[in-house]
Amino acid sequence: MKNHNIACFGYGKTTRAIAKRLANCTFFDDKVTKPFIDEEGNQLRPISEFDTRLFAHEIPSPGFPPNHELIQKATHLISEYDFFAPTMPFSIWISGTNGKTTTTQMIEHLLSDKGAISGGNIGTPLADMSPEAPLWILETSSFSMHYNRIARPNIYALLPITPDHISWHGSIEAYYEAKLKPLSQMKEGEVIILPKMFADIPTNGFKILYENEKDLAEYFGFDATQIKFKGAFLMDAMIAMGIDKILYDRIDYEKINAFVLDPHRQEEFRDTQERLWINDSKATNIDATLACLRTYGDHPIHLILGGDDKGVKLEELFTPLKKYNVSVYAIGANALRLEALCQQYNIPCILCHTLDVAVEQISQKHNRQSLAILSPAAASLDQFTSYAQRGNLFKELISVI
Repeated sequence: MKNHNIACFGYGKTTRAIAKRLANCTFFDDKVTKPFIDEEGNQLRPISEFDTRLFAHEIPSPGFPPNHELIQKATHLISEYDFFAPTMPFSIWISGTNGKTTTTQMIEHLLSDKGAISGGNIGTPLADMSPEAPLWILETSSFSMHYNRIARPNIYALLPITPDHISWHGSIEAYYEAKLKPLSQMKEGEVIILPKMFADIPTNGFKILYENEKDLAEYFGFDATQIKFKGAFLMDAMIAMGIDKILYDRIDYEKINAFVLDPHRQEEFRDTQERLWINDSKATNIDATLACLRTYGDHPIHLILGGDDKGVKLEELFTPLKKYNVSVYAIGANALRLEALCQQYNIPCILCHTLDVAVEQISQKHNRQSLAILSPAAASLDQFTSYAQRGNLFKELISVI
């Protein structure tokens, strides 16, 4: 069907999928300076031409900031999740600061025999997901939930959260509010797996509270020694297994242990001298880096930090960093800031600026007892196109040592 009454804010993967599903939409994008029609028949217009009176709905791309002038002008704003809420099957939402993708993938792996499919922030827009599937597992960001009004999960798993995307939300309180929004919409009989720090948040859903892996193991009856994953991945696995237990009352250690982690998440490999290097390039914020350090903290560590830190308070990294036998190799846009904090906290630091220099410096000191870790606690876009490109370069540099 043709529908010219839908405005899509941002010309991205999510909104283009919506336009394809509806056959035709009008896009408004900051990069468009003159109106044109794309190869799929969609109208693209400058944001200056937007008139809310012409549209029945305005759907923003995930991550479209609330202070954008299009959001301010829109009077029929609806989120991607709300738009598809009427046809959404039983859904499991996964959110948190870190581990969303891995947990979502683990749940899909465990529930593959039940016809479950995954989407959302993990890469598949809701418009491309089959409403005939019995289960949707949705990696759900705070960006997506910010605009939700009616959509809700049947099971909501909130992984540990720490300050992130503060500039987008405006405050840490607003970030927490977005993450907790589903609780106010969930109904009796629906389940929330929730960090204990939010125990007092009201909801009609049933709360399963946890602080660590031990709490999850105790509640669900898991034997942690039978699960191969460690550190943050152990919690991801237990939450995935917990959802399988809630829905189908089963515990399958063999199946969870068959799950293969994505690259760039605590990815271990050795150089020609048998020294261990760890590619944790996907650690784009403080909590992800601290999770990595908790996993490997019993060894002397050569730690590569730095990139675009989005202006977060790095003191939250350096206070716990003092507990470890660590030397920092500072790269990226915040390298000088990292160097200054290392001096303040009396942590050894070498100012490297770029990844190749950091690897070269580490190689001179690294041995079979120490660990060399790229876990930047920062986004990559100051020097790379993605965390994957950063991680791949790291591996390439070490392959020629």
